[in-house]
Amino acid sequence: MRRIALAALGGLLLAGGVSAQDIEGDRAAGRKLSGQCRTCHGADGFAQIPIAPHIGGEPASYIRAQLTAFRDGTREHEMMSIVARALTDQQIADLAAWYSGHMVSVEVTADPANAPEACVACHGVDGLHQIEDAPNLAGETNIYIDTQLKAFRTGKRTHDIMSAIAADLSDEEIRAVADWYAAIAITIETVE
Repeated sequence: MRRIALAALGGLLLAGGVSAQDIEGDRAAGRKLSGQCRTCHGADGFAQIPIAPHIGGEPASYIRAQLTAFRDGTREHEMMSIVARALTDQQIADLAAWYSGHMVSVEVTADPANAPEACVACHGVDGLHQIEDAPNLAGETNIYIDTQLKAFRTGKRTHDIMSAIAADLSDEEIRAVADWYAAIAITIETVE
Protein backbone atom coordinates (compact mmCIF):
# COMPACT_ATOMS: atom_id res chain seq x y z
CA MET A 1 0.00 0.00 0.00
CA ARG A 2 2.85 2.35 0.84
CA ARG A 3 4.46 1.75 -2.58
CA ILE A 4 1.20 2.63 -4.30
CA ALA A 5 0.94 5.87 -2.33
CA LEU A 6 4.56 6.75 -3.09
CA ALA A 7 4.06 5.94 -6.77
CA ALA A 8 0.95 8.14 -6.87
CA LEU A 9 2.83 11.00 -5.20
CA GLY A 10 5.70 10.56 -7.65
CA GLY A 11 3.23 10.70 -10.52
CA LEU A 12 1.79 13.96 -9.17
CA LEU A 13 5.22 15.47 -8.88
CA LEU A 14 6.14 14.44 -12.41
CA ALA A 15 2.84 15.77 -13.74
CA GLY A 16 3.57 19.25 -12.50
CA GLY A 17 3.87 18.94 -8.79
CA VAL A 18 1.69 19.70 -5.86
CA SER A 19 1.01 23.39 -5.43
CA ALA A 20 -0.01 25.43 -2.41
CA GLN A 21 -3.58 25.25 -3.76
CA ASP A 22 -3.50 21.45 -3.31
CA ILE A 23 -2.01 21.37 0.19
CA GLU A 24 -4.16 21.52 3.29
CA GLY A 25 -3.06 24.40 5.48
CA ASP A 26 -2.47 24.16 9.21
CA ARG A 27 -3.91 27.18 11.06
CA ALA A 28 -1.64 26.73 14.09
CA ALA A 29 1.46 26.69 11.88
CA GLY A 30 0.09 29.68 9.97
CA ARG A 31 -0.43 31.58 13.21
CA LYS A 32 3.25 31.08 14.08
CA LEU A 33 4.34 32.16 10.60
CA SER A 34 2.12 35.25 10.73
CA GLY A 35 4.66 36.89 13.01
CA GLN A 36 6.58 37.89 9.88
CA CYS A 37 3.40 39.47 8.47
CA ARG A 38 2.16 41.41 11.49
CA THR A 39 4.19 44.58 10.96
CA CYS A 40 2.18 45.38 7.83
CA HIS A 41 -0.91 43.15 7.95
CA GLY A 42 -1.36 42.71 11.71
CA ALA A 43 -1.60 39.43 13.60
CA ASP A 44 -5.31 39.20 12.84
CA GLY A 45 -5.02 40.43 9.25
CA PHE A 46 -6.07 44.03 9.94
CA ALA A 47 -3.50 46.16 8.11
CA GLN A 48 -1.25 48.34 10.23
CA ILE A 49 -0.10 50.66 7.44
CA PRO A 50 -2.21 52.38 4.75
CA ILE A 51 -0.44 50.81 1.79
CA ALA A 52 -1.00 47.22 2.98
CA PRO A 53 -4.33 45.42 2.54
CA HIS A 54 -6.39 43.76 5.23
CA ILE A 55 -5.99 40.02 4.71
CA GLY A 56 -7.97 38.57 7.62
CA GLY A 57 -11.05 36.79 6.31
CA GLU A 58 -9.89 36.69 2.69
CA PRO A 59 -10.61 33.42 0.84
CA ALA A 60 -7.77 30.93 1.38
CA SER A 61 -7.52 30.41 -2.38
CA TYR A 62 -7.03 34.16 -2.91
CA ILE A 63 -4.30 34.41 -0.27
CA ARG A 64 -2.56 31.35 -1.70
CA ALA A 65 -2.71 32.70 -5.24
CA GLN A 66 -1.30 36.10 -4.24
CA LEU A 67 1.53 34.71 -2.09
CA THR A 68 2.44 32.25 -4.84
CA ALA A 69 2.44 35.05 -7.43
CA PHE A 70 4.73 37.19 -5.25
CA ARG A 71 7.02 34.21 -4.64
CA ASP A 72 7.19 33.21 -8.29
CA GLY A 73 7.56 36.77 -9.61
CA THR A 74 4.30 36.96 -11.58
CA ARG A 75 3.22 39.73 -9.20
CA GLU A 76 5.80 42.16 -7.90
CA HIS A 77 6.01 44.39 -4.86
CA GLU A 78 9.17 45.76 -3.30
CA MET A 79 8.44 44.13 0.10
CA MET A 80 6.13 41.20 -0.63
CA SER A 81 8.33 39.77 -3.38
CA ILE A 82 11.21 39.52 -0.92
CA VAL A 83 9.12 38.11 1.93
CA ALA A 84 7.28 35.56 -0.21
CA ARG A 85 10.37 34.38 -2.09
CA ALA A 86 11.39 32.18 0.85
CA LEU A 87 7.95 30.63 1.46
CA THR A 88 7.32 26.98 0.69
CA ASP A 89 3.99 25.74 -0.67
CA GLN A 90 3.20 24.37 2.81
CA GLN A 91 3.96 27.71 4.47
CA ILE A 92 1.76 29.50 1.94
CA ALA A 93 -1.06 27.03 2.65
CA ASP A 94 -0.57 27.50 6.41
CA LEU A 95 -0.68 31.31 6.18
CA ALA A 96 -3.78 31.10 4.00
CA ALA A 97 -5.45 28.80 6.54
CA TRP A 98 -4.61 31.19 9.39
CA TYR A 99 -5.76 34.41 7.80
CA SER A 100 -8.80 33.01 5.97
CA GLY A 101 -10.10 31.60 9.26
CA HIS A 102 -10.76 35.06 10.70
CA MET A 103 -14.30 36.42 10.88
CA VAL A 104 -15.05 39.69 9.12
CA SER A 105 -18.01 41.91 9.90
CA VAL A 106 -18.84 45.17 8.18
CA GLU A 107 -21.20 48.10 8.47
CA VAL A 108 -22.31 50.05 5.42
CA THR A 109 -23.73 53.43 6.41
CA ALA A 110 -24.08 54.91 2.90
CA ASP A 111 -27.00 54.25 0.55
CA PRO A 112 -26.30 50.87 -1.15
CA ALA A 113 -27.73 52.29 -4.37
CA ASN A 114 -24.57 54.41 -4.61
CA ALA A 115 -22.21 51.42 -4.58
CA PRO A 116 -19.85 51.27 -7.59
CA GLU A 117 -21.84 49.29 -10.14
CA ALA A 118 -18.82 47.78 -11.91
CA CYS A 119 -17.52 46.35 -8.61
CA VAL A 120 -20.44 44.84 -6.72
CA ALA A 121 -20.74 41.57 -8.65
CA CYS A 122 -17.31 40.48 -7.40
CA HIS A 123 -16.63 42.65 -4.33
CA GLY A 124 -20.18 43.18 -3.07
CA VAL A 125 -21.96 46.35 -2.03
CA ASP A 126 -20.47 45.77 1.42
CA GLY A 127 -16.93 45.15 0.16
CA LEU A 128 -16.94 41.43 0.94
CA HIS A 129 -15.91 39.06 -1.82
CA GLN A 130 -18.67 37.44 -3.83
CA ILE A 131 -16.35 35.09 -5.72
CA GLU A 132 -13.23 33.22 -4.59
CA ASP A 133 -10.87 35.13 -6.89
CA ALA A 134 -11.90 38.54 -5.54
CA PRO A 135 -10.48 40.11 -2.38
CA ASN A 136 -12.50 41.90 0.26
CA LEU A 137 -12.33 45.67 -0.20
CA ALA A 138 -14.29 46.72 2.89
CA GLY A 139 -12.37 49.15 5.03
CA GLU A 140 -9.26 49.23 2.87
CA THR A 141 -7.69 52.66 2.74
CA ASN A 142 -8.64 54.69 -0.29
CA ILE A 143 -4.93 55.11 -1.10
CA TYR A 144 -4.51 51.31 -1.29
CA ILE A 145 -7.55 50.79 -3.53
CA ASP A 146 -6.64 53.78 -5.69
CA THR A 147 -3.08 52.46 -6.13
CA GLN A 148 -4.23 48.96 -7.06
CA LEU A 149 -6.82 50.15 -9.58
CA LYS A 150 -4.26 52.40 -11.24
CA ALA A 151 -1.80 49.48 -11.34
CA PHE A 152 -4.44 47.41 -13.18
CA ARG A 153 -5.17 50.35 -15.50
CA THR A 154 -1.51 50.81 -16.47
CA GLY A 155 -0.72 47.10 -16.73
CA LYS A 156 1.69 47.12 -13.80
CA ARG A 157 -0.66 44.57 -12.28
CA THR A 158 -2.72 42.25 -14.48
CA HIS A 159 -5.85 40.19 -14.02
CA ASP A 160 -8.31 38.72 -16.52
CA ILE A 161 -11.22 40.79 -15.22
CA MET A 162 -9.69 43.72 -13.34
CA SER A 163 -7.37 44.87 -16.11
CA ALA A 164 -10.29 45.39 -18.50
CA ILE A 165 -12.47 47.11 -15.90
CA ALA A 166 -9.73 49.46 -14.68
CA ALA A 167 -8.66 50.35 -18.22
CA ASP A 168 -11.87 52.31 -18.68
CA LEU A 169 -11.88 54.10 -15.31
CA SER A 170 -10.95 57.76 -14.98
CA ASP A 171 -9.01 59.04 -11.98
CA GLU A 172 -12.26 60.45 -10.59
CA GLU A 173 -14.06 57.10 -10.97
CA ILE A 174 -11.15 55.29 -9.32
CA ARG A 175 -11.28 57.74 -6.41
CA ALA A 176 -15.05 57.22 -6.06
CA VAL A 177 -14.61 53.44 -5.89
CA ALA A 178 -11.77 53.81 -3.39
CA ASP A 179 -13.77 56.22 -1.24
CA TRP A 180 -16.86 53.95 -1.27
CA TYR A 181 -15.05 50.89 0.02
CA ALA A 182 -12.78 52.83 2.39
CA ALA A 183 -15.86 54.27 4.14
CA ILE A 184 -17.16 50.83 5.13
CA ALA A 185 -16.45 50.03 8.77
CA ILE A 186 -14.75 46.65 9.20
CA THR A 187 -13.97 44.42 12.15
CA ILE A 188 -11.74 41.37 11.88
CA GLU A 189 -11.89 38.85 14.71
CA THR A 190 -9.56 35.99 15.44
CA VAL A 191 -11.34 32.64 15.53
CA GLU A 192 -9.56 30.05 17.65
